[in-house]
Amino acid sequence: MAVEIIFWLSLLGIIYAYFGYPVALAIWAHLKAMPVNRAVDNFYPEISIIIPAYNEEAVIEKKIENTLSLAYPKDKMELIVVSDGSSDDTNKIVGALAGKYGFNFIEVNKRQGKANAVNAGLSAATADIIIFSDSSIMLDSKALEEIVKGFFDKKVGLISGEDHIPDDNGGEGLYGQYELFLRNQESKTGSIVGASGSFYAQRKDLCLPFMEGLAPDFLSVLNTVEKGYRAITEPRAFGIMSALKSTKDEFHRKTRTLIRGMTTLWYKRKLMNPVKYKGFAFVLISHKLMRWLVPFFMLFVFVANIFLLHSLFYLTIFIIQIIFYAAAVFAWKEIINMNEKIYGKIPLYFCSVNYAIFYSWFKYILGARQEIWEPTKRGS
Repeated sequence: MAVEIIFWLSLLGIIYAYFGYPVALAIWAHLKAMPVNRAVDNFYPEISIIIPAYNEEAVIEKKIENTLSLAYPKDKMELIVVSDGSSDDTNKIVGALAGKYGFNFIEVNKRQGKANAVNAGLSAATADIIIFSDSSIMLDSKALEEIVKGFFDKKVGLISGEDHIPDDNGGEGLYGQYELFLRNQESKTGSIVGASGSFYAQRKDLCLPFMEGLAPDFLSVLNTVEKGYRAITEPRAFGIMSALKSTKDEFHRKTRTLIRGMTTLWYKRKLMNPVKYKGFAFVLISHKLMRWLVPFFMLFVFVANIFLLHSLFYLTIFIIQIIFYAAAVFAWKEIINMNEKIYGKIPLYFCSVNYAIFYSWFKYILGARQEIWEPTKRGS
């Protein structure tokens, strides 16, 4: 009996995290949507765009050219590029472009991490709206115009853009679409729990100094909500990112992100108090904490299932698990081209993500922290 209870509670935990929560969220968003008073036209607040860079010689020129070409009044736009102790030709490239276009280039001599670089940019920023953007994302021509419109609503403190990964119908791309769906529904109910780390905007008076080891986009959202403002998403403000080239790259990226996310959630754990933060606490627990518990639920389901094989029903569930995990292994080892098929990509990505979560928990509990951010190198 106890084994069955463990089995069903764990299985329900998995189902809730990936299916139950999205359904509940969609119903909530439909019944009690909180509209945003977006500007319709001719709303151009002054903005400061901060681009932190570390050894980005391959993409930094394209990123700067892309940023300066965006549709936005140039007298309302301030560009600040901060090099975090780059050791390649990033400084040379940015320095030449700064001389040509006249934007603000801050060169940090010794690498101190992304948080320090962004803080240096914040100190130099003069506008009321700060745009944070990574070198890896190329923005749509109207991205700046669209991302600021929500600030017409005085209750909005942060607006996230969206990352689009073209020509990726497997792992990272499908998971990204799933996350964007959740973010859009959360935005309708009040606030999102995480912004796009590569492109988001925030009111400057809500920008607190960043700390190395914490996830800046996650922390920005939590700070915004804690101050009583909404954090929303803007689907019309998007950028294009290349897909990661390998599952190994995705695993390392996910592990870095997760350790920072776990550290940030613990740092701001009071926001999970449903008495004070009500709906946002529900969203935060459901989207973050429950998702991060799924690897343990998977393990409990598998082990408990072994003790229940005397039943045809439980035997069937066990066989389904074996097939699912076998598909992931076949895709990982590129056996019979499973890595190119959707029924191989999805199990592989799901297992890879949850193994990364399990591994991150292990490292986090042992005291590991991601002190210096390593930017993920994507295909060009």
